[in-house]
Order: sequence, then structure tokens, then C-alpha cells
Amino acid sequence: MPSLPVLALTPGEPAGIGPDLCLTIDVRADDAAIVLVADRAMLHQRAAMLDLTPALPDWPGRAAAAAGVYLLHIQTTSPVVPGVLDPANSSYVIETLRVAIDGCRHGEFDGLVTGPVHKGVINDAGIPFTGHTEFLAERCGNAPVVMMLACQNLRVALVTTHLPLADVPRAITRERLTAVIKVLHADLHSRFGIAEPRILVCGLNPHAGESGHLGREEREIIEPTLERLRAVGMQLIGPVPADTAFIPSRLADIDAVLAMYHDQGLPVLKHHDFQHAVNITLGLPFVRVSVDHGTALELAGSGKADPSSLYAAIDLARELCRR
Repeated sequence: MPSLPVLALTPGEPAGIGPDLCLTIDVRADDAAIVLVADRAMLHQRAAMLDLTPALPDWPGRAAAAAGVYLLHIQTTSPVVPGVLDPANSSYVIETLRVAIDGCRHGEFDGLVTGPVHKGVINDAGIPFTGHTEFLAERCGNAPVVMMLACQNLRVALVTTHLPLADVPRAITRERLTAVIKVLHADLHSRFGIAEPRILVCGLNPHAGESGHLGREEREIIEPTLERLRAVGMQLIGPVPADTAFIPSRLADIDAVLAMYHDQGLPVLKHHDFQHAVNITLGLPFVRVSVDHGTALELAGSGKADPSSLYAAIDLARELCRR
């Protein structure tokens, strides 16, 4: 367990608010070393727009690290204009992620905090990229990862992530559901310190299939999988209809909700506490936490971006690294 957590922080899309937010994190670095993996000139340009004067010393390496904010310089491909996407800088965004992830894998950093990326402009550059979660899994040897979002008093994990809705039913198999629940259960226990996690599992169809009349995935896939995992000691409730899964009385003693697809669970969590919501990748050999908002191009360089989600991500990453 590290006495001083060392976190890599990637600002994400350079034309968005990620760089703005990262320039304010000194208030979160009193008992951690936070290493910005980013372009020095771009950060200083943005700092000037925000009337900030960050020191940004070079990262000296783990052995010489003290609490504070450091910079591991990765040069942008093209000059950055706040608010204006440039596909030429997509390779820079990917390189910052690669460097940060490899640093975590090799022990230079204890965890990774990520700012928002713009998947569309990365794809426009010809780079196949569906999201941080999938990129992390591939970079870590196709680790069986799970996306979980969290805010105060609510955690929501996903069986499927960034898939078209039409592809979701085919992706929900007994094998996938089993793997997701095992990762979720293990990380709730080991990373979050929950002795016996209680997981509420949503059905896929309206009314959880209505006894097979509104879809058979519950009867043929979800219910048998839950029964098998209950037999080995897991506390799994469901499948329950998603429209009643999030009522307070049902969540009172639940440690996490497992939704079948992205927009089944995440709108509820974001409505509950969007400002402080964070995204955690479970199943990795290191801690990864992200902001849960987009690039907000229209706010870049304005000084109006709210850092609450980034602060929550740093705080949780630091806590998980210590645990």
C-alpha cells in the first residue's frame, strides 16, 4: 500500500475543458503526487486565458516524488484552439493514454484519472476508439473489465457499454453476465472494502420480461445465471424491472445496481448527482477513475467549467489506491 499515492492524470481532448480543470487540481494534491500527462505549451496557453500561473515542474520519477502536481510532457501534433476540434491531435490524446496506462502497468503510477475525450473526432482521424473502458481493456491484455459509475449513495455497473441498442440483446449471454458479476463482486469486496456485496440486477425487458411475454432473456439467460452465482454465495437480487430498480426503499441495503445497457442505468445516476458522478473501470490491475461528463467545448478557456467531477475522481482514486 503506497504511503503517497501517485496518480497519472490525462486531460483528454485538448480543445475541451479537460486542460482547464487540470489547472485547478493543486487543491487536491496536498497528500498525493498528481502527474499531468499533457503538452506543456498547451497547458500554459490555457492557463494564460484563465489568469493562472501554474508551476508544473517536470515529473522526477516515483523515487523522488513528493506531494504536488507535476508534468510529464507529451507534445500535441497541432496547435490547440480552445473549442475547436482538430483530428490531427487525436494521436496525441491516444499517446497520453498509452503513456499513462503503461506507467500504471509498470508501477510508476498507482492509479489513473482521466479527463473527457471526444470519441467522434478520434474516429474522424481514422483511429478505432469506442471509449476509455474498451481502450484500457485492450491495453491491459483484454482484461475482463466492467464500467461502473458512482456518486453519493449510488453505484451503477453495466453489462454492456458502448453498443448500439439493437446489438444489446445478442451481447447479453450467460458467459458475459457471469464474468461481469464476478468482476463487480470482487472489486466491491477488494477495492471498496465491502465484506459481502449486495447487487441488484436489472432485467433487460420492460417488467423484467413479464414472465416471458415481453422477452425471454430474463428466463433463459439472466435468471439461471443469477441462480448459479447465488449457489456459490453471492448476494444477488433480481432480475427486477428497471423502472422500479432505483426507488429508495429498494436501494436501501444495496451496494451496487447492475444495468444491462448504458442508457438503462446511467440516466438515473446522472439525474441523482451529475455534478459529483465519476466513472470507475473495474477489473484492471490498477485504479482508474474518470470524470463523468463530456468535453464541453463551448466552455473551454472561459473559466466557467465546474471541476467538481474531477475533484471527486481524484479523491476516490486516492482513496482506492490507499486501500
